[in-house]
Amino acid sequence: MSKKNNPTNQKQMSFIEKARRAQIVECAIETIAEGGYAQASLGQIAKRAKISKGVISYHFANKEELLEQIPIEYYMAWQSYIAPRIEAQKSPKEMLRVYIESNLTFVDENWKHVFAVIETVSNQRTADGKLRFAADHDETILLPIENILTLGMQEGIFREFTRPSARVMALTIRNAIDGFTIELMRKPHLDVQEYTRELVTIFDKSTKM
Repeated sequence: MSKKNNPTNQKQMSFIEKARRAQIVECAIETIAEGGYAQASLGQIAKRAKISKGVISYHFANKEELLEQIPIEYYMAWQSYIAPRIEAQKSPKEMLRVYIESNLTFVDENWKHVFAVIETVSNQRTADGKLRFAADHDETILLPIENILTLGMQEGIFREFTRPSARVMALTIRNAIDGFTIELMRKPHLDVQEYTRELVTIFDKSTKM
């Protein structure tokens, strides 16, 4: 681990150091979005950032450590964007609508980062060959949806779900959102608003009493 990734040293980083790290991560995102994970060498990232590879090595111990910041930062940005929008709603029905709408909007507005995340989590592996970002992240992603469904059941707004079926519905909602992500990668000019309206309608009908 580079000294800049030590939690104590991160607190001591100057504004300039933080800005440089952010610039390097952003250039890594753009490099992957343009050419894929395999082409994202430190040399290519440094070239895009107009810095030397040594500058990258000062902030990150290696390529893996740099690229693992891509999904980490994406998740943090996603959570900061989604959570307050859901919390601002008073009805579980509106919470679910806003969850779907804000997810698709966030993906549309950050498609380069999304593509880089997909490439990174599909390719980064541990020393023993396992995917570094495995399915244990599913709980964190699915829990907000399950909480909305549970609240809707308690208030008599959503139909009754058993615990297994609530998980199935949460997975279906999440997979529909992730499917939109893949479709947007294939069709950059996709009508996001129409896609969003249709998903909201589908899950409104499938969850109501």
